[in-house]
Amino acid sequence: MRTESTVMHRRRVAVPAAQRLITRDVAPGAAHSLATVSVVITCYNYARFLAGAVGSALSQSDVDVDVIIVDDCSSDESVEVAQRLVAADHRVRLIRHTVNRGPVEAFNHGLSHATGEYLVRLDADDLLTPGALSRAVRLGRRFPSVGLIYGHPVHFIDGRPLPAARTVPTAWSVWPGSEWVQGRCTDGRNVITSAEVVMRRSVVDRLGGQRDLAHTHDMEMWLRLASFSDVGYVHGADQAWHRDHESSLSAREVDLAKDHAERRLAFETLFSGPTGGLDWAEAACRLVRERLDRELLELLEHEVDANGGTSSTFARLLELDLTPSRRNLLRRDRILRRAARGRGPSDHLMSFARRASGRIRRDRAQRNWHQNGEY
Repeated sequence: MRTESTVMHRRRVAVPAAQRLITRDVAPGAAHSLATVSVVITCYNYARFLAGAVGSALSQSDVDVDVIIVDDCSSDESVEVAQRLVAADHRVRLIRHTVNRGPVEAFNHGLSHATGEYLVRLDADDLLTPGALSRAVRLGRRFPSVGLIYGHPVHFIDGRPLPAARTVPTAWSVWPGSEWVQGRCTDGRNVITSAEVVMRRSVVDRLGGQRDLAHTHDMEMWLRLASFSDVGYVHGADQAWHRDHESSLSAREVDLAKDHAERRLAFETLFSGPTGGLDWAEAACRLVRERLDRELLELLEHEVDANGGTSSTFARLLELDLTPSRRNLLRRDRILRRAARGRGPSDHLMSFARRASGRIRRDRAQRNWHQNGEY
């Protein structure tokens, strides 16, 4: 994938020929027909948000959109709201579950009814920004090898005014998928919220929908799609609004230890599937295992720095899997001894230095994510 617009090259050990392309030529090309996009909206007791999510999809310009609402046996007025939306617009369909099956089965059921060239998974409490789908589709049509397209999401707190969204793209990045996946193995993190993703449905049809994971089903699916197709990123524009509120699944059930454990499970699931048979997978699997081991030890160290290792979070982190290498076990033993003896003046100085250094690294990573979609 090499053109005159290529301005950056990146190399990784497992994929020596990989190149990332960045182009500022994002002007619309000639299109003989509108791209079709199926938006699957999963809903469980989100009646108060559902109309907004559907409206943000139906109002997208320069694409032919259809919306599939999957109500997962809501006990509020979600079905009634959905039925009114179906009656008001022929592009909206409703699938009702009479038993709650969870978000994975709800999405996969909607996926089985999708007919669009492109596919979006949208939670009922999130929103697409104006023009998000046309911006993503434009990239997808320019680069047919791209199966996963994402951009920058704007997080906002429920109950506050919707933040302004940028709508003019400034550049595109296109990674070979193997390079992008290895980047995620290097940092061990998920760089995507969810609503900002547009998928090429032919790739999804070939690789299947979401796996039965409690909190990282999205993450594993992004990684799996990227393992077998290229990845595109829309710079300069905001692709979705993500609503932060106390009743969301992540707010209710995911703490520091759970987040780490679920990300580890996502990578294990990824490499136990078809991705594990690729020639670069073994090195990438080893890379992410080492990264998550380091992260777990850093989290344990941070808890000791913060409160001497007496928190329930520290106890839960200790229960998580750690590769039993000599180096890992020696470092964990040092952390446990420091937690057992309590903190002295030298510990306070060291913990302050570690926290300051960590804060600088996190701030740098966050700035890069806002600009480039990677940590």
